[in-house]
Amino acid sequence: MPSSVIRRAGASALGLVAGLTIALALAGCTGPTPQATASRTATPAATSTATPTAAGLVPGGTAQENLAYFNTVNQATLAANPNAQGRDFIDALVAAGFTKADMQVTVDTTTIGLKANSIQFSVRMGDSCLIGQNGADAGGYSSMVTPVLSTGSCLIGQTRPIDW
Repeated sequence: MPSSVIRRAGASALGLVAGLTIALALAGCTGPTPQATASRTATPAATSTATPTAAGLVPGGTAQENLAYFNTVNQATLAANPNAQGRDFIDALVAAGFTKADMQVTVDTTTIGLKANSIQFSVRMGDSCLIGQNGADAGGYSSMVTPVLSTGSCLIGQTRPIDW
């Protein structure tokens, strides 16, 4: 092979490597590409002008608008009693201003009388639900905002009467 062909190929390869190096360096200047991350508190977007706040209940507000306050109440319940059960959460939410008639809670024990590995509790707010869950199987406390089910309730499966 003639030396001029080898020089041109070498120059082309060198130019290609230099061009790629510059492109990669410039790409690094823009910072890493943001990645979507999962959150313990999953909350679908809601159309609202109010900002969620832990300051207090937003009467007549959406579930999304009340999520931060819902979390604050439930986390305070757990801080006061790390072994809180369904009634503890319901009573604290009622004391915080949520409407008991709009709530559901699962049972605290299994069908053979053992402590449930997790419990769920909810508050219906219009066409959405605030749902909280706590327990070993849930990895601790978590919450989310979901649409109301076609049944008109927030929780799937058997719940216990809130008759206290």
